[in-house]
Amino acid sequence: MAYRKILVAIDLTDEADEVIKQAIESAAQNDAELSLITVVKPITQIYGGFDVGAMGADVVQIEREAVDQAEAALARHAERAGVPGDRALVGRGSPAHEIREVAEEQGADLIVMGSHGRHGLGLLLGSTATGVLHGSPCDVLTVRIS
Repeated sequence: MAYRKILVAIDLTDEADEVIKQAIESAAQNDAELSLITVVKPITQIYGGFDVGAMGADVVQIEREAVDQAEAALARHAERAGVPGDRALVGRGSPAHEIREVAEEQGADLIVMGSHGRHGLGLLLGSTATGVLHGSPCDVLTVRIS
């Protein structure tokens, strides 16, 4: 199967380069267009049982700074990978949900993402990768991160 639109989901850690490298190879083999996405979780998702409401406006400011930092880091990855800035997206929310949603909106036929596969159900893939697979609108290629 030839892929034409590949969505690369990265978490902006050092391992992101491994995932992008694999995606570039897949894109070259298929003459495909690459897009990048990273997702910033809201603080309320990160600190599930903690009362972040008491922090008020600080929460909004912290989330804004996290998004700004993610946008800057993603722009650097996009530039190195030769991906135009308008195809480098920062989502907010549940990573698995946002990745699936953007893949569907873009008409992606392949999602490339990393997998640590360290815990729980994730012994095979990883929690985000597992979440993307369930309900994905297209094929998913997971790159094993060492």
